Formats: sequence, structure tokens, C-alpha cells
Amino acid sequence: MAMQGSLQKKLLHTFAALADLGQEIAGTNDFEEMVRTSLHLLLGTLAIRKGALAEYDEAEQALKFIVVRGLGLQLQEEIPVDEDDLKSLTSLDSQGIAISAEDTHSNQFLKNHQAQFDFTRFELLIPLVVRGRLTGIILLGKKASGDSFSGEDLETIHAMARHIGVGLNTHRLMAELERKAEENRRLYDGLRAIYKDTVRAFASAIDLKDKYTQGHSERVGRYSEIIAREMGWSDEEIEGIAIAGYLHDIGKLVVERDIINAPYKIDAKKSSELNRHPAAGYEILSPIRHPYADIPLMARHHHERVDGRGYPDGLKGDEIHIGAKIVNLADSFDAMTTDRPYKRRRSFEDVVADFRRNTGKQFASEVVIPFCYAILKEMEGQTKERRIMKMLGRDYLNPERDIPLLKDLIAELESEALSASAGNA
Repeated sequence: MAMQGSLQKKLLHTFAALADLGQEIAGTNDFEEMVRTSLHLLLGTLAIRKGALAEYDEAEQALKFIVVRGLGLQLQEEIPVDEDDLKSLTSLDSQGIAISAEDTHSNQFLKNHQAQFDFTRFELLIPLVVRGRLTGIILLGKKASGDSFSGEDLETIHAMARHIGVGLNTHRLMAELERKAEENRRLYDGLRAIYKDTVRAFASAIDLKDKYTQGHSERVGRYSEIIAREMGWSDEEIEGIAIAGYLHDIGKLVVERDIINAPYKIDAKKSSELNRHPAAGYEILSPIRHPYADIPLMARHHHERVDGRGYPDGLKGDEIHIGAKIVNLADSFDAMTTDRPYKRRRSFEDVVADFRRNTGKQFASEVVIPFCYAILKEMEGQTKERRIMKMLGRDYLNPERDIPLLKDLIAELESEALSASAGNA
């Protein structure tokens, strides 16, 4: 009965150790701490004084010691593993092998690395093999009692070693996933960069056709990005609206150069031909699988007006995509603030007056107000990058004169928007 009670206690102790080990492996995000604690649990369960645990690095083909306990003489940090070593260790499939002169000659790994081990210090070598793949090894010294390892001891060691091997394998899989995710991220970033460069090349081609508005598409893309950022859009959405700005006039590629470059205000017939470009842009962009949604629609509707008097579809209000409203404002702003063959750029005071007059008609207040705030922040020095001011030129804006104009406009538009919201409610 005493023997049976002792056996039960030993079994309970073993199960408790396995439970602790499983909890440690599953419950920590610190890999080295998990390995250290796992080895200590194994050594403590069987009262073993010395031990070491190494992880197998497939990329470098080496066993790298992570934790070593109870050794006066330290092992070297890693052991190279060749093809024969790998076969020798995986063939054991997590079954331990006693380190002795006889086994040294019978096992290829031990034979190849005899000089690496102090045979008076280690009794067992346990390969950690999960699904036929080596994940590491455990080296164990003698029991503190001096007794040999019993069959039950070896079963406990093998059970705990399998747990540790799974922990190492999980770490390896996570590292591989992170590595692949990083590779995919770099690939994705590279493709995005190529896409953006291609878009900019198209924007340059569009602007080259119009000798009077070179750089227009680039500026519209940047203004659109600034407006979207001020509206709190995500980075991906901001990138998408910038692309839409770069490509908004791509339909001009099908319009006769003489019409685009006319040094005077064109007649109705030529104006009708020019007004084909939004619909043509939609036809050009629709077959392309863009990484950002609705870019073709933004190109088609960037000349729509919130009062319904725009083209090509006569949309109004919420029928117009918010992105198209942004590009519409950015496009119009650049047209007002750059010289054209038949008219000079307008003063900022005139631009503010145009915003006041046409918000709710041509422009949507939901995009005009954020754009005004973005300009105001640059003039007041609230932003490090003064992108709008750089595009407009050094002397275009006069903060002392123009800040009050903007503040009055913002207050007026916000009041109107609040009144409209209360009326709709």
C-alpha cells in the first residue's frame, strides 16, 4: 500500500508538472522566459542538477543554446548541424539517448560532436522533434540522488520534452509567419510605390498635353490629400484620394490638343468636346483593378455640382461621391490660383469670395470647411509642413490680411451648416 501511495504521489507530481509546463508554454509572450522556465520545471520535477536547452535554427543550420543551468564549464553558444546530424537526431523522434562512450560511437550526432560534450556532466540527450522536424535538443545531467533514470523518469522526461518541443515549434512557426508577413509587406509596399510612380507618370503625360497647366494634376492630387487628411480619413483612404486627384483629368488624353491649348475662352462646340473628358476618364479607368475603390467614379464626377448643374450626369447633393466633391474643390482651387492663357490667377480674397458664393452650389460645405481649416493652420504655423503655401508660392498668401478672411468664412459656413442640419432634423 505504501508503494502504491508513493506511486500515486509521483503521478500527481508529474501531472502537476506537465500542467505547469503547459500553462507556461501557452501563457507567456516572452520566448526566452518560457524556455528558461520550461527547463527549470523539467529539472525540478526529477531533481536534476544540470541541464541545457538549444533551439535548432534551420536558416543557419545550427543548434543555439538558449538556457544552460548548473554548469561550471559553459557550452559553446551553438553547434553546427550538417545533414548527417539532422538525420541522426530526427531518427530518434524525441526519444532520449544516454550519453556514453558506446552511444557516442553508435549515434552520428554524438560521434561528430564528441568534443562538444562533457560526458561526466550529461547523462541524456533528448532531441525535440515535432512532425518530423527538429526543433531543438535538451541535455540533462545526473539526478541529485545519484540514482539512474528509471523507466517512469524517462516517460516523464519524454512527455515534458514533447511539450517543450511544441513550444519551440510554435515559436518557429510564429517567426516564419512574421518573416513572411514582413516579406509580403515589403512586396506590397514595392507594388504600391510602382503603382504611385505609374500614376504620377500618367499625370505628367496628361499635363504635358496642356502646356498651360503643367503640374496641375500633381497639385490637385496633393490638395485632395490635404483635404482628406483634415477630414480625418485613414492613410489608405488619403492615398486613394490623392491617386484620384492625379488621374482626374486622364480623359483629356482623348480630347484634341488644339482645344485643350486654345489661348482664349473656347466656344460652345469646343467646350462640349472638352466636357467629354470626365466620362472618357471613367471609360479609361474602369477596366483597371485599382487598389483603391471608386477612383473611376471620382474621375467621372469631378465636375458635378452639389446644386445639380454639373456634368456629365447632373448629380446633386449626396448623389455625388464624397471623393468627387474633394477633387472638384481641389481642381477648382488650383484653376483659380494658377495663371491661364486667357486669365490671370485670382487673389486669395477673390478665392474666399468664390468659396462663400459657391459653397452649396458648386462646392460642398463638408469639404470646403476642412480645406479652409487646413489653409488656416498653415498660415498660423500650426503645421510643420506648409504644403499649400509652397504650391501657391511665397508671396501669394498674406497671413495678416488673409487669416481674418478665412476665419470669417469658416464661421459663416459652419453657422449655415448647423442651421441646415437643424432644419433637416
